Amino acid sequence: MSSTRLELSVQHETRYDYAAPVSLAHHLLHLRPLVDVHQDLLQFDLNVTPRPNQLQDGGDVFGNACSHFTISQPHEYLLVRSSSRVRVAPRFALMDAARSPAWETVRDRLRYVARQGFDGAVEFVQPSPYVPRLAALREFIAPSFPAAAPIALAAIELMHRVYSGFTYRSRSTDIDTPLEQAFLQRTGVCQDFAHVMLGCLRMLGLPARYVSGYLLTHSSDDGHAMAGADASHAWVQVWVPDTPGVPANGWLDLDPTNDVIPGTDHVRVAVGRDYGDVVPLRGVIRGGGKHTLAVAVTTRVVSPAQSLQA
Repeated sequence: MSSTRLELSVQHETRYDYAAPVSLAHHLLHLRPLVDVHQDLLQFDLNVTPRPNQLQDGGDVFGNACSHFTISQPHEYLLVRSSSRVRVAPRFALMDAARSPAWETVRDRLRYVARQGFDGAVEFVQPSPYVPRLAALREFIAPSFPAAAPIALAAIELMHRVYSGFTYRSRSTDIDTPLEQAFLQRTGVCQDFAHVMLGCLRMLGLPARYVSGYLLTHSSDDGHAMAGADASHAWVQVWVPDTPGVPANGWLDLDPTNDVIPGTDHVRVAVGRDYGDVVPLRGVIRGGGKHTLAVAVTTRVVSPAQSLQA
């Protein structure tokens, strides 16, 4: 049985221009793609202008790679460029969603029982700063999760409904738009699609986490345009343990913005509870006044698909 893998190049540029000089800046980056058996990081370069006084690489509590840097000299702009080369293999080509456990079984598995073992997935059941509990989300998810439905099938059905029930519109929301507002207006960007789906799943007591990354502008399968491809992209992972064809950690990726199960067109950078855990670039500055922000992302295929023997 065969599958394919794809080698992708990602260029990510972020520029801040400040109305007044910044005298001191501390920043945190999530730009280095994840590495596992299905995603190889072949090359990664990071360039910061002005040159930082201190730059450190490390990791966060979710297992993501991150970098910290400090600039202590006055500067009127900040330019961060990252360049990645990644080889991606499909993770779910052999998935049998119909044989996943009933969703109630997964929910009950994570309920607290004294002196029983702890499963880390329970952390992603709880509400988070960008994904509060909303009764309307419980009503929305109900048709997708009838009694005893296999959790993977039900989650895929929910993805279809979020995709068909919401309109993707660039700049229709911003980072601070509340989840409730995005849900009511049924319009948003990939961050909103992901937060809505996360909120729905968590209202049923099911673990779901936010994924940041990159996406090809056009699908490698049929060439159709993909929404959310010209900036950092976002999608969802739902925990479907013991599902044939899903990696042993049990996390199934679903992209409600494009109604697809991510394969070789998606590059994973970081996972967390919501957008706030995986912001590509965030920081604290002294000075600066008003600022303007420009972000550009280019993702392209750098080598043809290669056959893999499964």
